[in-house]
Amino acid sequence: MPPYVENLPYAPGMESAPIVSGLMGPGNGGFGIGVLAEVYGYDRRDIGIPAFDFALVSEKPGPTRLDTGILITIEHGLDRLAASDVIQIPSWGCGPGPVGPVAPPSPAVIEALLTAYARGAIIATHCSGAFVLGHAGLLDGRRATTHWGFADLLAETFPLVTVDSDVLYVDEGQIVTGAGTASGIDLCLYLIRREYGAKAANALARTMVVPPHRDGGQAQFIATPVASCAGDDPLRGLLQWMRAHLDEDLSVPVLARRVLMSPRSFARHFRAATGTTPHAWVLAQRLAAAEHLLESGIDSVEHIARAVGFGTAAGMREQFVRRRGVSPQAYRRTFASRDAIRAAERARTLVGADARLLSEPAILAG
Repeated sequence: MPPYVENLPYAPGMESAPIVSGLMGPGNGGFGIGVLAEVYGYDRRDIGIPAFDFALVSEKPGPTRLDTGILITIEHGLDRLAASDVIQIPSWGCGPGPVGPVAPPSPAVIEALLTAYARGAIIATHCSGAFVLGHAGLLDGRRATTHWGFADLLAETFPLVTVDSDVLYVDEGQIVTGAGTASGIDLCLYLIRREYGAKAANALARTMVVPPHRDGGQAQFIATPVASCAGDDPLRGLLQWMRAHLDEDLSVPVLARRVLMSPRSFARHFRAATGTTPHAWVLAQRLAAAEHLLESGIDSVEHIARAVGFGTAAGMREQFVRRRGVSPQAYRRTFASRDAIRAAERARTLVGADARLLSEPAILAG
């Protein structure tokens, strides 16, 4: 991968191997480094990918302890970045557990990255590695993503960056950012697809036993809390009733009548008490209830849609795709237990068999 060009083809006999460097820093995650080694560390010229010149790089080469406690040795310093075609930065400056401040890179690291960028190198990050590019100013005026748990911190730290916490990766040409942990695989496969074509990326995905493209984005993995009221608020009882009657008409006029308020006063009071609108609150509750049923139950999507108030499967699908980035069926395949999936499939088979029997003409005994 010489300086950034789209859809760079690979031809056997290329004069030099593309140089790929994984930039190491404090708190690097072992998983992310393993992903880089899997993608770039093997000779896979047989599937249309060059044999990369891959190595790990650190400001201070030598023994380095990963966030899991494993000790590895890094042989190369920052000087390797001056010749690198691709620089990838996995998680940086953080460890497992609650999200906290991310350690900034040193001036030497920032200078090396800016020099490589000016030369035309592709720089890709995933997880908290995006903070390194933020400190270098390389995300200013760009869209970027990171692990959803770091999204708010990234936006607060770098207000000139448009942070999108819903996607798995963002392509800004020379700069590509990815979400957390397993999305490092999605990011690498995307880069291979962008530079060497879909055929090579699909072949690599088969080798790694992963899908070449995952449905949806991070939104489907984020547990979003639903707003509630304080214990002495008069709406508290109404919210409990609404949770138990999601399949009913929960429009503002109907809800306002239950608490003896005008629709306008009710909507204003509701927002003040919960921080959101009645419509948004109901939608979030219906999505949460649908997710629970999809994960744990065997009911059909149509039945679940009616039970939680979406009315039809098409209506629920529209909201799932818009809010979670995937269809209800795709969500079920991702998050339901194997037993639940098998039970749902058996139920659909039995329903289909019953329908066929009902459609057959009755056989009269002679």
